[in-house]
Amino acid sequence: MITTKQGLLALSPIAAMIALLVFFSVYYEGVSNAPLLFIFVLTSIVAISTTRGMKFAERVSLFSSGAGSKDLLLMVWIFMLAGAFAASAKQMGAAGAMVDLTLSFLPARFALAGLFFAACITSLCMGTSVGTIVALMPIAVGLADKTSMALPMVAAAVVGGAFFGDNLSFISDTTIVATQSQNCKLSDKFHFNVRMVLPAAIVVGLLYIFLGSSATEIGAAGHIEFWKVIPYLTVLICAACGMNVLVVLAIGNTLTCITGIADGSYNLMGWIDSTLQGVMGMSELILISMLAGGIFALISHNGGMDFVIKGITRGVKTRAGAELSICTLVGFANICTANNTIAILSVGDIAKRVAAKFDIDPRRSASLLDTTSCCVQGLLPYGAQLLMASGLAGISAVAIIPYLYYPILLGVAVLITIAIRQRKG
Repeated sequence: MITTKQGLLALSPIAAMIALLVFFSVYYEGVSNAPLLFIFVLTSIVAISTTRGMKFAERVSLFSSGAGSKDLLLMVWIFMLAGAFAASAKQMGAAGAMVDLTLSFLPARFALAGLFFAACITSLCMGTSVGTIVALMPIAVGLADKTSMALPMVAAAVVGGAFFGDNLSFISDTTIVATQSQNCKLSDKFHFNVRMVLPAAIVVGLLYIFLGSSATEIGAAGHIEFWKVIPYLTVLICAACGMNVLVVLAIGNTLTCITGIADGSYNLMGWIDSTLQGVMGMSELILISMLAGGIFALISHNGGMDFVIKGITRGVKTRAGAELSICTLVGFANICTANNTIAILSVGDIAKRVAAKFDIDPRRSASLLDTTSCCVQGLLPYGAQLLMASGLAGISAVAIIPYLYYPILLGVAVLITIAIRQRKG
């Protein structure tokens, strides 16, 4: 049994990381991705140093296993292909052409809300927030360049909408894992869940209409070169059809090569150079993701998760308390893993036992697991979604967080439903 001292020692890397994030945010007016990498290097040192009962080489080996897990390496492939596609598409003018096409159909004042709802629909079809961000973020950046809207706010609209489908889609891994862990049907969970999150999406959509009402187009749209939008349109269509994100990005990169060379935007070596620059631009994000994997592998090994689970579930006496404990469990697991699917897998069985003890409907516990994990994941500056968004937008992941209205309202919606259900008894 892990003692309080051992538990606190296991959690010390998280305390160090939070302290460093606060320090850099206060004294450096926001954390860019370079200082964020430095923070994770220091946190990695803390995690390795505080691990007990193992030789130094064994600690490093365990850390490396976490950093090189199959889930993280899959994200590395996505980061690289996304960076290559964004850079090569921008070089050939595809991003500008796509934005001009968008603004020709959608006035600037409705662009922000339109982008949010497009992300909601795309993520619902794809079942993945990362894939949605990959498909739409370059368009969001172009819209920010050609309108008076702030880039972090536009980027946040895509990230927020991406979590709408991640939370509800029938093919989302978080939805599938949540329902399997609680032994309920996908369709039942959807109907239970949508009543909780749809109001939040509507409120955010209306908010974006209000915030975008004063947006103006900067300069007249140029002549639209329709052949240049082929790579983006193909990526969006393939994504909406639920195609694997790696396949979608491979197709997109192939099309930027063919279209760009045929258009004369670059030759083969020019395309290769632009893709390599895009890959290199993702290097900081790749390293942050891998360091996070190593840190949290050590925290788990040291009993940090077990200590928190025991502390959270101790003393729960009411249904509202049980629902809050389920949310807290999956939220903390998400902070420790930076992956909402793994977070649900980690605490799913415990959540099921808590739900059974306090007579909580399995559809409700599955909804709490899925919604809370999406809320927390959407606000993590070292999560794959914000790292991807910041990499494609060329801004700090932390700069996007204040504008993430949808993930924040997801958390508010969860708390409101818990309070209402407690009042009804």
